[in-house]
Amino acid sequence: MAVRITCINKEHGNHEGPHVAISMLGRVNENTNQTGKTSSVEMYNWIKQGGQAYVRDAYGNMAYLIAKMSPWGNPFVQTIADGRPTDNLLYLVGCR
Repeated sequence: MAVRITCINKEHGNHEGPHVAISMLGRVNENTNQTGKTSSVEMYNWIKQGGQAYVRDAYGNMAYLIAKMSPWGNPFVQTIADGRPTDNLLYLVGCR
C-alpha cells in the first residue's frame, strides 16, 4: 500500500536542515480515501519497513519518499526523483 503525502508541519527553531524540521505529514490512501497524520519518525520507520509514500506534483509526476539519517543521527524523510534527492515535501502546504 502506498500513501500520498498532502501536507506537512514543521517544528520551529534551529534545525540542521529543512527536512529534519518536518514533524508531521498529512497523508491519504488514494485507494480507500482514508486520511490521517503521521509523525516524521513514524513515516521514516514505515518506509524502512517497506512502506511507500509519495508526493504528486501539479503535472501528476510522483516523487517517492526515502528514509534518511542526518549526520547527527536524526531520522527524516525526503523525496527522490530521477535518482536525486528533491525538495517536493518542502513545497507542500501546511497541515491544518
